[in-house]
Amino acid sequence: MGIRTAGIISNGRFEEADVNQRREVTPKFGTFLGVFTPSILTILGLIMYLRFGWVLGNLGLPLTILVVLMSSSITLITGLSASAIATNMHIGIGGEYFMIAHSLGLELGGAIGIPLYLCRTLSITFYSFGLAESLAVLWPVGWGAMPVYVIPLLTAAIIVVITALSGRSAALALKVQIPILIAVGLSLVALVLGILSRGFTAPEIEASYRSAPQGFWYVFAVFFPAVTGFTAGIGMSGDLKDPSRSIPRGTLLAVLTGAAVYVLVPVLLSVTRAIDPGELASPGIGVWVKVSLLGPVFVFAGMWGAILSSAFGSVLAGPRVLQALADDGLAPRFLARISRSGQPTIATWITGVIALAAVALGNLNAVAQFVTILFLTLYVIINFSAAIEHLVGDPSYRPTINVPWYVSLIGALGALFVMFLLNPIACGIATCIELCIFFVLRKKALSKRWGDVRAGMWLSIARFALLKLRKHTIEPRNWRPHIIVFTEDIAEQIDLIYIANCFNQNRGIVTACRIFEGTLPDLDVDLEGEEAKMNRVLGENDLIAFCETNVAPDVRTGIINIAQANGIAGLHSNTVMFGWPKNTDKLVSQLQIMRTIEKIERNTIIARLGHIDRNRYKRRIDLWWGGLENNGDLMLLLAHLLRMNREWERARIIVHSIVDSPAKRERMEQSLEELIQSVRIESETEVIVKSSGETISDIITRNSERADIVFIGLMIPGEGRELPYAERLMLLSKGLGSVIFVRNASKFSGSLV
Repeated sequence: MGIRTAGIISNGRFEEADVNQRREVTPKFGTFLGVFTPSILTILGLIMYLRFGWVLGNLGLPLTILVVLMSSSITLITGLSASAIATNMHIGIGGEYFMIAHSLGLELGGAIGIPLYLCRTLSITFYSFGLAESLAVLWPVGWGAMPVYVIPLLTAAIIVVITALSGRSAALALKVQIPILIAVGLSLVALVLGILSRGFTAPEIEASYRSAPQGFWYVFAVFFPAVTGFTAGIGMSGDLKDPSRSIPRGTLLAVLTGAAVYVLVPVLLSVTRAIDPGELASPGIGVWVKVSLLGPVFVFAGMWGAILSSAFGSVLAGPRVLQALADDGLAPRFLARISRSGQPTIATWITGVIALAAVALGNLNAVAQFVTILFLTLYVIINFSAAIEHLVGDPSYRPTINVPWYVSLIGALGALFVMFLLNPIACGIATCIELCIFFVLRKKALSKRWGDVRAGMWLSIARFALLKLRKHTIEPRNWRPHIIVFTEDIAEQIDLIYIANCFNQNRGIVTACRIFEGTLPDLDVDLEGEEAKMNRVLGENDLIAFCETNVAPDVRTGIINIAQANGIAGLHSNTVMFGWPKNTDKLVSQLQIMRTIEKIERNTIIARLGHIDRNRYKRRIDLWWGGLENNGDLMLLLAHLLRMNREWERARIIVHSIVDSPAKRERMEQSLEELIQSVRIESETEVIVKSSGETISDIITRNSERADIVFIGLMIPGEGRELPYAERLMLLSKGLGSVIFVRNASKFSGSLV
């Protein structure tokens, strides 16, 4: 799976093939140089030299080993999760960002990728500062006190040098790390030889907290950053010969090697006679200098090399994250350009400039903690991605390293716990930043799409819910409208979809369906294109519905067949909705369809809509209750659902009924009041006595002409009586604003509310 990027040719145009060719000739690296070396050198860093003795002197040997095992377990699980994802896809440029974006989606990938790039860039400044400050010991005493500007200038010079090396050639930058790895190895050998040559003593078992009165978790929080950074090799994914093979091998080997070293070092320091426990509790490199063979010679070389390698790892991985972000349209496209040697030169130099600008911050201790928090959020998401991939069980998820979902979840929770342990405030800030980026990207129209786990996740949830729903019988209290709206032109009938959405009120499903007459072999219509147009119109009007395009020999047959078949696994449409037809013949056809679909218990709504101003609060909903056809309960429920929408919430529901004598009026009023109380829908009642010579149409028009919407029940006309009934409906609706004709064919007819 290639990543599309543009390159430049002589005439100034972008030529993608040129870029792909350059990437093909870019030197590719194997497991040792490309993954293991940058990862292990980032793990065996400053904390090992400056804080390991301090941890041991405060906790004693057993608790120190516990801290190492707890910390290494989180990184090992994260490494396993990353390896599982890496062995299931072809990893492109961007490392962790690429993996997350292609597992959980571009938005979440960007929410992690942008902070990841920034914290890798700030890491360059931090490590360069650390190297500059450690080199201060070489300042000649005879020169007097070191001027304050020396450290920032030296830091800037280090940034320029490592940026230049990395921008020119990744191979050169990685090869520089080989002697650094040797220097770190020699410092460890010097420590072992120094301890072996001084004799042994019994280790201190009990925790003393000599210089860490804050307790165990404080010491744990200080040590934990030592095991982070093992993803440095993953960041080189685009420069590897075989990422799916090298990333798991190199990453896991680095994590296990680091854990072994971190267990060995405290054991050796705890049993040596060369230093007492009280001295161990003092922070700094003095412990290593005093214990190691030849003192500072190997120790300082190893420490400087570890700091420098960490800076190289950041300046190599950071620009590649920026390059991947640019490839995917989350950063300016020119940042994806590469040089003739295949390096993201522009991204590298911009990264160097940002790192140089950060030198002005002076003291990066707070930034360092914030950077650690951001890396931990990355570990949370990597573990979460692997757990979700496993739980969803997409057929395409076939990693060669299979990690149980609960193991990945434990890793995610462990990383989350350490985040809060390190700094709850920084954890909250980092999380808020990433959430803000996520929601911004959600709103942005992102053109780059690929198959990620989210579709599979929702499919799994939907399948689970449908299987559970199958075991439950739908009762009146569980009933909700699932409406299929038949439309000829969704743009012209958008108010019809709006009213269906109001009835639905996010409690059911609305489907907009358009039928094309003909047969599939002869039809010259782009069905997918028409469906896309329907979705676009819905989006422009901020309405939610599923869209369908179907082909049928004739519209009537198509509606009946679709009404029967629409739905999945027992979740079927229960209500068919039509707009007001342009002529009487089409209304007759709708009434004939209503008669047929009543046999399969599908309700019918025919809506004659006037102008509906969605930005104006509505004042009145009228409902005409006949009492003979059991339509009133469904009409009352639809009126109630309609009023739950913001623009209808101030409307009064008035239930009207017509009687032919004053004697019946009191009984009808009492009956309606009892009904209103039993269904608990706030509404008013009005019983009208029909005068001699007055028609039902006259009464409805006189009383409801000012209503925003009027509900009237439908009856099933006898065979051959559809035309007179259609003409009556036209007369009933004349003079009214918007009218909703309702036929309740549900098996709950008469008891729905």
